[in-house]
Amino acid sequence: MSPEVSVEASGETVGEAKWAALRELERKRPGLDKASVRFQVVSEGERGLLGVGYEPARVIASCDDEGAEEPVASVPREGESADATHLREIVDRIAHEIGVRCTLEVVESDEELRVTCTGGELGLLIGKHGQTIDAIQYLANAILFRDRDDRKPVVVDAAGYRARRQATLDALALRSAERAAATGQRVELDPMTAVERKIVHEKLKEDPEVETLSEGTEPNRYVVILPRAIDV
Repeated sequence: MSPEVSVEASGETVGEAKWAALRELERKRPGLDKASVRFQVVSEGERGLLGVGYEPARVIASCDDEGAEEPVASVPREGESADATHLREIVDRIAHEIGVRCTLEVVESDEELRVTCTGGELGLLIGKHGQTIDAIQYLANAILFRDRDDRKPVVVDAAGYRARRQATLDALALRSAERAAATGQRVELDPMTAVERKIVHEKLKEDPEVETLSEGTEPNRYVVILPRAIDV
């Protein structure tokens, strides 16, 4: 027998409460068959006199957890290290929890461990300005090498997103450096994640005409490009 998934929600009316509960179920189980959802009215609510004593309507929505695939524990593939297997398992679990189904490929080198995700829902995995995929990458690094000194960088990619984003940031860094050098004024970039700020710093660290620094507080920390003082 399939396990049951249920949520409780409230609203001004029973109808609004049912709608809120249905949306929460869909968040938990993407692709939910709405016809299979069962509702139990806990309270029809009270409007109260002249707005006094208002109580919201409350309902419980439930459905059988059919088709909800739990990620299975990864087993080492031929020639694959235990770290690579563990990394796949970590990212697979995170993707599953945020409702993304994707295929994972892990490539290990002396310099890094890289897991690439492919599938049809990668926008959700990447997030706005890459915030979600950067957070996944941070978590994967922290979990995989917790209490270990023999760490190497972990990169979480999604169908070439990292290369495309790096090309965009490299071009932005060069244009902004040229503007700072030409005008003698500081140039402030839009807020970026720590991963993206590092790309800009690395791109310009050898530029003799400018220097870079980060200002602001997370999540609105940004890169500032400054013209270097010229010794006369």
